[in-house]
Amino acid sequence: MTTDRTDHTRRTDHPDKADQAAATASASASASAAADAAVAEILTAVSRPAPGAPRGVVVDSPPGAGKSTLVVKAARELVGQGERLMIVAQTNSQVDDLVDRLAAKGPDLTIGRLHASESRPAAEALRHANVTASAKVADLLEQDVVISTAAKWQWVKAEAPWRHAIVDEAYQMRSDALLAVARLFERALFVGDPGQLDPFTVVGTDQWAGLSYDPSSSAVVTLLAHNPAIRPHRLPVSWRLPFSAAPLISAAFYPYTPFRSGTGPDERRLTAAVRPDGSAVDAAIDEAAEHGWALLELPARHTVRTDPQAVAAVADTVHRLLRRELTAHSEQGSTPLTPGRIAVGTAHRDQAAAVRAALAALGVPVDPAAGPAVTVDTANRLQGREYDVTVVLHPLSGRPDATAFHLETGRLCVLASRHRHACIVVARAGIAELLDDHPAAEPVSLGVTVKFPDGWEANHAVLAHLAEHRVRR
Repeated sequence: MTTDRTDHTRRTDHPDKADQAAATASASASASAAADAAVAEILTAVSRPAPGAPRGVVVDSPPGAGKSTLVVKAARELVGQGERLMIVAQTNSQVDDLVDRLAAKGPDLTIGRLHASESRPAAEALRHANVTASAKVADLLEQDVVISTAAKWQWVKAEAPWRHAIVDEAYQMRSDALLAVARLFERALFVGDPGQLDPFTVVGTDQWAGLSYDPSSSAVVTLLAHNPAIRPHRLPVSWRLPFSAAPLISAAFYPYTPFRSGTGPDERRLTAAVRPDGSAVDAAIDEAAEHGWALLELPARHTVRTDPQAVAAVADTVHRLLRRELTAHSEQGSTPLTPGRIAVGTAHRDQAAAVRAALAALGVPVDPAAGPAVTVDTANRLQGREYDVTVVLHPLSGRPDATAFHLETGRLCVLASRHRHACIVVARAGIAELLDDHPAAEPVSLGVTVKFPDGWEANHAVLAHLAEHRVRR
C-alpha cells in the first residue's frame, strides 16, 4: 500500500508541476507581450508623431515597470533618426544612473554629462569611453545626448533649442522647474510614476492652491491641465514587484491604472542556509520568505519618533537576514542576499540615523564608501531604487496622531514597493485604531484634483493585507 501510494503521488505530482510551470511561462509571455506592445506604441508616438499630435507624450509607470529602460530605448530611437537629444532628471544620482545605462546599452552613442561646476559625476557615469563630462554646455553640443538635472538645465542658454527632450521621473519635478527649462526643447517625453511622493517644497503653497499654474504641482499635473489633448500612456507590467506584491500595490495605490507582475507565483523565492532560532524576528523572516510579506508587530504604545524598541527590531531583522545566509532565487538566477541588496526605509531622517547606528553596533555595514552596505534612508531618497529585501519602519508606528505627512499616499507606496522578493514591516500594534481615530480632515481647495486613493484608505488596505502575515514580538 505504501509503495502504491508513493507511486500515485509521483504520477499526480509531476503533471501538476508541469502544468504550473506551463501556466507561469504563459503568464510571463503574456506580460512581456503586453509590455512590448505598450513600449512600441510609446516609441511611435515619440519618434513618429501623427500630424497635429500634442508636443508632449506622457507615460505613467508603476514601480519597476521599466521607466529607465524606456528612456534608453527612446533615446536610441531618436538618435538613430539623426536627432540630438537632451534628457532632464531630478537628482544627480538619477542622472548618473541614466548615463551609465545609456552608455552601456548604446556604446555607439556619444553622451554628454552636464554637471555643476562645484560637483563631479559619479564614477559609474564616467567609466565609459563614450561619455564626456563638463560644467559648460558649449563643450557638449556635438554629443548625441546631453543629460543633466533640471536645476542645472535652467541656467543653460542655447541659441537653438533641441528638437526633443526626455524628462525622467517627471512626477517628482515641480511645474516651476519645467517652466524654467521648457524653452530649451520643442517636443518632450515625460516619464514618471504617479503613485510616488509629490514634489518637495520648503515654502507654504496655500496661496496657489487650485490655480492651474500652481508652481508646487508636479510638472505632469500642470502639463495635463493646460494640454487636455494629451492622453497619458501606461506601462502595464512591473518587473520589480514579485507576484506576491503586485496585486496589493496595484489595488492600494493604482486602482484606476492597474498593473500586474511580470513574474509568476514560483519564480521568486528566498531560502535560508541557517535554521531559525525560534525568535519572532526569525519567524517574520520565514513568513516573508514564504509569502513575500511579514508584519513584525510590537506592543501598542505611544513613543517618541525614534522609538528605541522599534529601531532595535529593525536592526535585529537586518542582522538576522544576513546571519541566516539567505539566497534569492529569481528568473535572473540565484544570488546570495548581501548587504548591498537590503534596504531599510523610514519616514524621517532621524529614524534612519538611529537605525544606522544600531546596525553599526551589530557589525552590519552601513557605509557604502567602505564597500557593499545596507541602504538606510527615507522614502524620499529611496524613490526609484530597487532591492531584493526591504525592512520598513511604518510611518504611523507608535504615533499618537496621524498627520498629513504620515498619511501621504506616496510615502507608503514608496516604502512598500522597493523590493524584488520580500518586504518586512516593523510597527507597533494599534495603527488601524489610530487611523479610525484620525480620519482624513485636510481642507479641500476648489480646482484641486483630489488624489485617490488617499493615505487613510491606502494605509487600511495595506494593513489588512499585512494582518494575514503578522508575527507578534
